[in-house]
Amino acid sequence: MANSKHAHIRYNFLDYCFRYKSFTFNELLSFLNEKIAEIYPGEGISTRTLRDDIKVFRDKDNGFAAPLPENIRILRYTDSNFSIAQKPLLPYEQELIEASQQLLERFENHPKYNKLSEALIKFQDGEEENDTSKTLFYDSNEEYKGIKYLKPLYLAIKKKQALQITFKGFQDNVVTTFEFHPHILKQYNNRWFVFGLNNNIAIKEWSIPLDERLIKFVVIEDATYIETEVDWETFFRTMVGVVRPKDAEIVKVVLRFYNGREYYFKTKPFQADFEEFFEEDKQDQVWFETIINKELVQQLLSYGQDVEIIAPKSLKKEMKEHVDSMKKYY
Repeated sequence: MANSKHAHIRYNFLDYCFRYKSFTFNELLSFLNEKIAEIYPGEGISTRTLRDDIKVFRDKDNGFAAPLPENIRILRYTDSNFSIAQKPLLPYEQELIEASQQLLERFENHPKYNKLSEALIKFQDGEEENDTSKTLFYDSNEEYKGIKYLKPLYLAIKKKQALQITFKGFQDNVVTTFEFHPHILKQYNNRWFVFGLNNNIAIKEWSIPLDERLIKFVVIEDATYIETEVDWETFFRTMVGVVRPKDAEIVKVVLRFYNGREYYFKTKPFQADFEEFFEEDKQDQVWFETIINKELVQQLLSYGQDVEIIAPKSLKKEMKEHVDSMKKYY
């Protein structure tokens, strides 16, 4: 087994290089030590450690069985679709997971880490060998590939790095590039988004979905990182989802529920800052202040015939237009 210090970091960098770069051994060693030094200043690895790492990648029995041929000058996978992320954990990695799990259990009931219980259950349930023995099933998007961008963007935010983004929307005919200063990451509906400053058009709350529309991003080495001035907590509390139309105004939305569906909303609201009415005849109603966007409309449509928009009139009209359009399909 290769030197275990930094091993998980080295393996991720090596996997990236074997997929996307064309390095010789010495170039790879230099690149790897540069990346390790960014995280652990003054540290690096030897030629021997890198050779051992490459053996782990090639090892078919106790390694990753990577498509990395012997006796080649340029170290690159012969199958560009291969990634160690697709492979089972190595024994030492499983040991690290188990050790981490034991450490986290110490803080399971601490109020500061109140989400640890859920995470620990997922870890424990994921150790089962097959799905038939699992007892926990949770929402996930198996087709979602954008998770690979999450850690690099998280590090870019922590290191305060400006990025050059290459992006192409689903409806776009051409690829666009722009300077972007990442500030926060947010998850919505099993998808991640990064928010920050689009410096080309001076928009401070620009959002980028972490999916196939984000083609690539690179660090702009000589750019000065611009800090955020946005109160992100307030920004998100006055909206549903992640899309905020330009010049959107906050309005009071009043909903009436039918068939007892108000209880579903009150126990799992899509708008956290909702209020209930005190009047006895309005116990089936709630209200909240928000902007009107597509995500709000989608959430309302999910209640079907069990919700009525009382106010504002503009939202009531928009919902009616949706219902009238849907009639054409049935």
